[in-house]
Amino acid sequence: MPVHSENLPREVSGGTTLDVAAWMARQGYPVHPLAPGTKTPAPNCSDCRDGRHPASECPCHARGGWCHGFHAATTDLPTLSRWWRTEPDFGIGVACGPAGLVVIDVDAHEAPLPDRQALLPGIAIDPRVDLTGLTSGFDTLALLAAYRSRPNPCEDASTLRVRTPSGGMHVWYRMPVGAPRFRCSSGSGSKVALAWQVDVRAVGGYIVAPSTRTKAGAYRPVPGARLPAPLPMWLGAELTRTGHTVDSAPAPAVAPAPGPVAVRTRRGGPRLVASLLDEVRACGASPSGTAFSEKLNRAAFTAGGLAATGHLVEADARQTLLEAADHARPHQPRRNALIVEAGLRAGRDRPINPKERP
Repeated sequence: MPVHSENLPREVSGGTTLDVAAWMARQGYPVHPLAPGTKTPAPNCSDCRDGRHPASECPCHARGGWCHGFHAATTDLPTLSRWWRTEPDFGIGVACGPAGLVVIDVDAHEAPLPDRQALLPGIAIDPRVDLTGLTSGFDTLALLAAYRSRPNPCEDASTLRVRTPSGGMHVWYRMPVGAPRFRCSSGSGSKVALAWQVDVRAVGGYIVAPSTRTKAGAYRPVPGARLPAPLPMWLGAELTRTGHTVDSAPAPAVAPAPGPVAVRTRRGGPRLVASLLDEVRACGASPSGTAFSEKLNRAAFTAGGLAATGHLVEADARQTLLEAADHARPHQPRRNALIVEAGLRAGRDRPINPKERP
């Protein structure tokens, strides 16, 4: 099927869905086919449907088959070419976990508005906040961003955003290499959810790629960036806070000391993390409602950026971060370690000059 969109990469604009699938694969995103005209994986073969074997034991994969949806996703171009020669009208699914993607799936479905305390799980919305006009995931995600004093991801032109046929939006982000991974969730989930009508597509799921066309319409990129940007630090903190992390906590390089440990700096670099650590420690005075995860993530991110430029000894910073976190939240050492490691890794990707503000 020809693809026409001025917002697709120049090398595939006006091409076919295979061109787009191949371009995705060259970015390192494993691809699998979707049944023509739908957003669901292409059907399994009859042997797989009747055999009831797990995807990990599927014999079709060794033969280059597409059974079991995202479990068969690949970046192998000859395989993709063979699949799309078989059915040129296949849509494109991208396996989020292997691709290192976290996609915020914003819905705009008609549904009764739940109780205000169910709109942002874990965040108590003050009764004085006027919720008039709140009808969709666009509204709850904007509310979450405003609550954290951060930009609305739906307006983030620095990353790939895709309009869905139902009027929703997919906001694509990539995870830093080695960072903890996040699980999928539904915005109506009772255990793990980011916000009402805001789903998360990550490990264990797939996302529909732009240019895919269903009976309801096409998935079209929004003007702006054509590639996913790094997951914003504050969103990573929110996903951690709401239980989306799937990895076990990495073992700290240095065990936390019982008392405060000074952070050594190199080359006379300023101690930019000092005030941030004070904010983390101050969270100990309140058990909730202090944005602890975001503050700890920001401190770790700043420390990672300074360590990347040689202005901070990372082992010392890690130890001090963990000490401050465990002082404020002594009941969750595993989560504290996850936040610290994620922040340090993300900070390494964005080195901080000692004259820059974090």
